[in-house]
Amino acid sequence: MIRLENVTKQFGVVKAVDQVNLHITPGEFLVLIGPSGCGKTTTMKMINRLIDPSAGRILIKGKDISAEDPIQLRRQIGYAIQEIGLLPHMTIADNIALVPRLLKWPKKKQRQRVEELLEMVGLDAATFMHKYPRQLSGGQRQRVGVARALAVDPPIMLMDEPFGALDPITREQMQDEFIKLQEQVKKTIVFVTHDMDEALKFADRVAIMNHGKIIQCDSPEMILRRPANKFVRDFVGSDHTLKQLSLIKVKEAMITDIDTLHPDNTIAQAKELFKRGSSNIVVVAKTGEAIGYINREDLNKTPEDRFVSEITVNSISTVASDKTLKDALTVMLKNDAGYIAVSDENRKPVGLITSSRLRQIVSEPRLNSREEQ
Repeated sequence: MIRLENVTKQFGVVKAVDQVNLHITPGEFLVLIGPSGCGKTTTMKMINRLIDPSAGRILIKGKDISAEDPIQLRRQIGYAIQEIGLLPHMTIADNIALVPRLLKWPKKKQRQRVEELLEMVGLDAATFMHKYPRQLSGGQRQRVGVARALAVDPPIMLMDEPFGALDPITREQMQDEFIKLQEQVKKTIVFVTHDMDEALKFADRVAIMNHGKIIQCDSPEMILRRPANKFVRDFVGSDHTLKQLSLIKVKEAMITDIDTLHPDNTIAQAKELFKRGSSNIVVVAKTGEAIGYINREDLNKTPEDRFVSEITVNSISTVASDKTLKDALTVMLKNDAGYIAVSDENRKPVGLITSSRLRQIVSEPRLNSREEQ
């Protein structure tokens, strides 16, 4: 989709970007990261010709973009930045429809696209399309910025620290929602950040830059397990072992061998599960949500004809199956829990994550397809 061949950008005697070579495949999420002044934003801006290279060339779908009209090129590439850049005198609908209007889309088509995009980024179209940017929160404005970048359904999106100005809670929410959005739209994305945790959360590949050069471009797992040199190792940080947990979804690592009981089940029924070899019994409410767990010791103190509701059920915390193991560890530490239940989209338990399972995952070698080949 995008190819950079020996791309250099020089400002006076300073080489902001120095002989960069990159090949970005269709649908890939590539993150550019590095210290301030490393050339990551300059590299990204050359892809839509906000900046032209001093040497080398950039190809999109095999065509050299230096021969393209820069205005037409930018209208085909989504662009989202930290400052968002919404026009304050225009409504949210007009901001999102800016490029479709320039491309002379029919008004009905513009409106339909605005409504579709607002719903896609989690904003009610009827409520927000006629408001102005000043009437929205920072997180809402950022959602509108993403919607505007998607307005003409561009195959490529460039994103320059789009969530950097948000508070930590809103930022995490936006990150999670953007991951879900990307699963739907499957754009080719070049994303600039200075946050390694954000890079690991998003990227198919991470390109770490310094002094205008790409030092290492690889999968997040390879970056963590096999840093190219001391700079990459130091940039990733000393907690690289824990960072590996952010690469693995809970559903990929959970223990699925669990049994469930309702409060109106008898103690005899619970004991029968243990006799069959069950080691993890979760108590669920009538709605299906996990409300606790029981072990053998809990049952031995109560007659078999009594009910599960009559014993003290150990409380249990939950984590969603689409969260990462880092999120699971956070829940465990916050609640001082040895293990937690994993819930599906309906909040029903589908597995468990235990502290011993986390230790096992961190210590075991994990090979991805790139390593195996």
